[in-house]
Amino acid sequence: MTFDDLLERAASLVRPGRRAILGVAGSPGAGKTTLAERLVRELNGDGSRWVAHVPMDGFHLADVELERLGRRDRKGAPDTFDAAGYAALLRRLRDEEQDDGIVYAPGFERTLEQPIAGAVPVPRTARLVITEGNYLLLRDAAWERVRAQLDEVWFCELDETERVRRLVARHEEFGKDHDTAVAWVLGTDQRNADLIAATRARADLVVGPEVTASGSVPRVPPAHRPPDSRSVR
Repeated sequence: MTFDDLLERAASLVRPGRRAILGVAGSPGAGKTTLAERLVRELNGDGSRWVAHVPMDGFHLADVELERLGRRDRKGAPDTFDAAGYAALLRRLRDEEQDDGIVYAPGFERTLEQPIAGAVPVPRTARLVITEGNYLLLRDAAWERVRAQLDEVWFCELDETERVRRLVARHEEFGKDHDTAVAWVLGTDQRNADLIAATRARADLVVGPEVTASGSVPRVPPAHRPPDSRSVR
């Protein structure tokens, strides 16, 4: 499976007159965000805005709420997200009858480690939405409602040593010292990673290291276009 194959498969999810939603799942550090951003950038390569990126991370509960719930030390676990709110947003994005010119989704500010409301605009011209997050395939009532809104879910897989290395580097980049970063990755992050790895078999497609470990991005052939260019109604 090449990156070009993925572009073709993503584009094929769109049907005339309806918006499609593609989910990208995987453990922390496996390359979900990188893959989603590459897909969006290349599919929108001609300057159009028919593909949008809506990360799950905007549905992190704020630290003040995690403190109230006693879950601050487990930030990133399934019950530290607003899964119901995430499912509701995806359902709204799927609604062909909604009249909103732009739907706003929350984003996540990594420097602050906090969700930011209204940070991600999804224009009416977006006919494919790519959303990525850890728990899209989790067998849990709240997360099953998320899965129900997705046309396909792809699972990102990366060599475990490289995944851990990337994750430690990310935590260090955003303020943790090396020892604290390693402890978090091998503790909280690893418990979450083990839970996520168990959902792999539920994916429609597994995207392997031949793509997730690569930094190169091929140009998009003209064939990778939506079936038509009309806005979703």
